[in-house]
Amino acid sequence: MADDPRTLVSTDWLAAHLKDPDLRVLDATWFMPGEGRDARAEYEAAHIPGARFFDIDDVSDHRSDLPHMVPPVEKFMSRMRALGVGDGHQIVVYDTHGLFSAARVWWLFRLMGHNDIAVLDGGLPKWQAEGRETEDMPPVIRDRHIVVRFQNQMVRDVTQVSAASKLGDPQIVDARAPERFRGEVEEPREGLRAGHIPGARNVFYKSLLNADGTLKGAAELKAAFEAAGVDLERKIITSCGSGVTAAVLSLALSRLGHEDHALYDGSWTEWGQFVTLPIATGDG
Repeated sequence: MADDPRTLVSTDWLAAHLKDPDLRVLDATWFMPGEGRDARAEYEAAHIPGARFFDIDDVSDHRSDLPHMVPPVEKFMSRMRALGVGDGHQIVVYDTHGLFSAARVWWLFRLMGHNDIAVLDGGLPKWQAEGRETEDMPPVIRDRHIVVRFQNQMVRDVTQVSAASKLGDPQIVDARAPERFRGEVEEPREGLRAGHIPGARNVFYKSLLNADGTLKGAAELKAAFEAAGVDLERKIITSCGSGVTAAVLSLALSRLGHEDHALYDGSWTEWGQFVTLPIATGDG
């Protein structure tokens, strides 16, 4: 599929536009708890020239006990001004996995009403594999005004997801690995039950990616959703462990021209901890 500055761009596209005055590049690398890696330290050691570090855990709602929930609008605005990211900018966001946490930041900007943002297809691994330049210099940042127009329809809370689970509408699609979805393994976060939201379908986010971390083409994306029993003509709520890889599904849906989707921000970290909420195991 072609480069689209509102969803996904190639390393060739970024290389051609890297010196554009209104381009802003964000490193949105985030690691799962227990991986023992420091995203900010890795950014400081090597990043795409001019990239700023977007800290997913910091740009979040610290009033919530849940990890990296959507931040208050005022906090998002102040953090983006401090990064020198604002109105009139074309943003490209990447991570060091290939395509993982960058999609969460893409979704967050869209939630805040900013659509001129794309994920770098294949991320830093592809950029480096092609021998392209990286640097360890901090970027020169100039304050930039940003206006937020919050898009309520793009996010769902536990009450709305519970209703969708009971009614079967909208469809719930879970991005976690099949063994986690089926409840066959323990969750990586302590204290969570194993299983999935009743009625949810499972589209493992990695099934949407090629071996090099790039997103698959339209026909393969469509086939992956349909194989899981997802009707691409209907509304969808994406979910995962903590609202990160659900955004990979959201990105794939947008690439397919399906824009009637929302993300369950609390995801399984929220659902799995409340014993009053029903769970399902196996494939059903």
